[in-house]
Amino acid sequence: MNDAARPTLASGIAYRDPRAALAWLEKAFGFETSMVVENPDGTIGHSEMRFGDGLIMVGSEWDARHKSPASLEGVNTQSIHVQLQGGLDAHCERARAAGAVITREPADQFYGDRVYGATDPEGHVWTFGQTVRAMSLEEMTAAGGVSVRERL
Repeated sequence: MNDAARPTLASGIAYRDPRAALAWLEKAFGFETSMVVENPDGTIGHSEMRFGDGLIMVGSEWDARHKSPASLEGVNTQSIHVQLQGGLDAHCERARAAGAVITREPADQFYGDRVYGATDPEGHVWTFGQTVRAMSLEEMTAAGGVSVRERL
């Protein structure tokens, strides 16, 4: 893969068992593995997965600040959002069938997206959305009863 094909922003995710995570993320969420770096001892040092034009890096816990939620009593300091082009409800059922814990059932949101939430086997928080109605900021404000604007 050349540098021009790499996205501007990617997220790195630590797993206790990155090899199992790669297989599960493919099965449950439809990610595609695009790179795996194996250490001399056979452990995964680094890997990358694609979904559309997005990229995540999947690796092992490598120091005290890079841990799986499974090693932190379920604590997450971030979540990962994936915007789907279509098929959100079927995607949710695929994830559920693969063992994802669905934390938020698919539901339409005031800002025009349909969204569901899930956790993976190690407790990482994921959300998936699909735009079902394109809305202006003014329409979102009126529909949600909140102030929606571009900047503070």
